[in-house]
Amino acid sequence: MNSPLQPQTERLLLRQWRDSDYEPFARLNGDPVAMEFFPCLLDRQQSDATADKFRGRIASQGWGLWAVEVRDGAPFVGFVGLNRPDPPVPISPCVEIGWRLLPEHWGRGYASEAARAALCVGFESLELDEIVSYTATINVRSQRVMQRIGMHYNEEKFDHPAITNDSPLCEHVVYRLGRAEWQATAREGSE
Repeated sequence: MNSPLQPQTERLLLRQWRDSDYEPFARLNGDPVAMEFFPCLLDRQQSDATADKFRGRIASQGWGLWAVEVRDGAPFVGFVGLNRPDPPVPISPCVEIGWRLLPEHWGRGYASEAARAALCVGFESLELDEIVSYTATINVRSQRVMQRIGMHYNEEKFDHPAITNDSPLCEHVVYRLGRAEWQATAREGSE
């Protein structure tokens, strides 16, 4: 793809990563509140490698897990976007939608707003048939975002292969949204 997609909303820009994003991203990945439902905090080297991976995927395929910037505001609040899980999870192959924001930017609707823009790219530009999201069963905050953006939970669960079975984070719930349902909802919203 020649130029990466950069979804925008009224308040937010989802964009390719910049060098200046690496420091606040490392702060995000080292924050125990933000990382509560992840198996471990990331050190600076791990965080930078993750940002490099996100940046590389956007450069090569034109979409991915975008850095999120508030227009006329914070230059980096976290990331939101689409991803093919690597390594694969039990529901693979799939494209997932995911997000992680700095806690000081929680409660403003940024995750839902940016996620809706990412869904639009997935269904309209990439013409995906379905987008999934998954999280630890105990991560109710992320599940609320999934519900707000129109995704559905149908009692589907899996044990995450990268998390030990004795961890309370092992069991994950799966939310799904199909393209036909997305299009129907988009039509209803425009009428």
